Amino acid sequence: MAFDDKICIRGLRIFAHHGVYEEETRLGQMFVVNATLYTSTRKGGLEDNLENTISYADVCQFITEHLQQNTWKLLEAAVEHTCRALLLRYPLLHKVELELEKPSAPIPLPFDSVSVCITRSWHRVFVAMGSNMGDKQAYLDGAVQAMKADDCIRLKNTSTYYVTEPYGGVEQDDFLNAAMEIETVYSPEELLDMLHDLEKAAKRERLVHWGPRTLDLDILLYDDLVQDDLQLTLPHPDMQNRDFVLKPMAELCPHLVHPVLHQTMQSLLNDLQKK
Repeated sequence: MAFDDKICIRGLRIFAHHGVYEEETRLGQMFVVNATLYTSTRKGGLEDNLENTISYADVCQFITEHLQQNTWKLLEAAVEHTCRALLLRYPLLHKVELELEKPSAPIPLPFDSVSVCITRSWHRVFVAMGSNMGDKQAYLDGAVQAMKADDCIRLKNTSTYYVTEPYGGVEQDDFLNAAMEIETVYSPEELLDMLHDLEKAAKRERLVHWGPRTLDLDILLYDDLVQDDLQLTLPHPDMQNRDFVLKPMAELCPHLVHPVLHQTMQSLLNDLQKK
């Protein structure tokens, strides 16, 4: 589905209580909101039905109430929390650009206004799951349920659970592996922290590289993002060499193209099985 359509809100004035100084939170001041909502307006336009689009009147009311019922010191915090609240409230909203202006900011110099503008969206992500200790299926089922329970994640699909041989040369029990397709408003780093928390809850211990584990959760793909830093490498750097990753990925999305290798999941699996 294309999300190139926009619903634009400009100059929404809201009296609220945000700021670093006590006078700002006590007395309040006027803020101005500019919002661009990325969605598909096609069905609503063709059917002339408000139920098939996003009501800008409802969005204006929601933003107003959200900014008036909460208090933040920083504009950055106000727009961050408001963006996330919008994405979680409106199922048809894929991406939002939100600018919050503060025309009466306490700056002892002539100026028109200051503002913070950010863009946030839902992201398509694939997560690999594995376990080879204890009740393997229960650990994987628990990870799936945790995804379903998190408001910031939409679980789209889960692959079959595959019994696979250990990878990496360490003698250990067979693994149970799978993959999940999710949508999330978490950043890659936020999602990674969330997955690590799930592993800790399953009492995973990182004692031996490629060793046995109660629960292993890895981000395989995050949209088409390519990054390489100390915390996280995307796409997963070794997924093309792991049949226990490519089998569930080929099941979920055989025609999805790897953003670096430029091959589909099915093609990568076929090449690996020929080796």
